[in-house]
Amino acid sequence: MHLLADYLNEIDVHPDSVYVMHEKVERKFSMHSHIKGQLTYVEGGIAFCNMPDKSYVIPARHYIWIPKQQEHYMQIRHSKSTTTRNLYFYSQDDHLTPFYNKLGIYPVNDLLLEMINYSARWERHVLPGDPGFRFLSSIKDILPDISTSALPVALPTTQHERLRPVLQYIAQSFDQQLTLESVSSQFDLSPRTLSRLFTNILDMSFVQYLQTLRVVRGIEMILQTNQTLSEIAYQTGYSSIAAFSKVFYQLTNKRPSSFQQDVH
Repeated sequence: MHLLADYLNEIDVHPDSVYVMHEKVERKFSMHSHIKGQLTYVEGGIAFCNMPDKSYVIPARHYIWIPKQQEHYMQIRHSKSTTTRNLYFYSQDDHLTPFYNKLGIYPVNDLLLEMINYSARWERHVLPGDPGFRFLSSIKDILPDISTSALPVALPTTQHERLRPVLQYIAQSFDQQLTLESVSSQFDLSPRTLSRLFTNILDMSFVQYLQTLRVVRGIEMILQTNQTLSEIAYQTGYSSIAAFSKVFYQLTNKRPSSFQQDVH
């Protein structure tokens, strides 16, 4: 635990540096924040970035930009082969470009991938004037220009005592034919009451939450199994690939077949 605290504290020791960390350490931190902006690239598998109120899914061949002072912790599920590459950038000039002040998940093109991989030759702090600083700074500089299409898959979370067990039930049963009525009856609630809980606490409807959860699980299956899209559609609660594809496109602006090609 002391070693983790040392890692976490060191990131912000030099506010004007770029801090490079490719070890599997970021995923071990509990909820925390930095005074630096953070780029985390997911290499293989899938990662989750958990905020106090939402959980963001980060597929392979995507990166997440986490603005300064944003509380978060990273989570890797299932796959030991999943690695992340982390770059922490000085934030003194972030107010000049709106991109750096907004959390987002973006696909990584070939140019950015080569640059991120090349950054592996540095470790820890790279200060202005050090070899490599201008190169690392150029990674930050190009992000607003090449990252124009964010992946909007965020799953709300809550500690609300009445809604939390409902979400746990849905997470365990998402492959079944769930309805507002069937779920509310499991918890001795009226459909109207449950609907209000979703709207007031999570700021989305029951159906929107269920669709988002199913797409997140579908992304996990695309990345971590060899199942066909038809099998994935069925295992996420849809009776046809067409129905799954429609919802997937609504949330990600991509068809699952196109997404599958991009990440493999």
